[in-house]
Amino acid sequence: MTELEIKASYAEDQIDQLDKVVVRQQEQIDMLIQAITALRQSSTDGGLGAARNLRDDLPPHF
Repeated sequence: MTELEIKASYAEDQIDQLDKVVVRQQEQIDMLIQAITALRQSSTDGGLGAARNLRDDLPPHF
């Protein structure tokens, strides 16, 4: 019986640790989504999303 209690306690500790990892990862995912959204908005607001002439990217010797 004691052995089962030890195993159950160990399992509960592992579940708590995994829950903390999942919560931390979800927070990171939320922050990344916000960053991507901000980048998309800044790229459309700054005119970077407009059509570009590919000749503007050529080095000067061409």
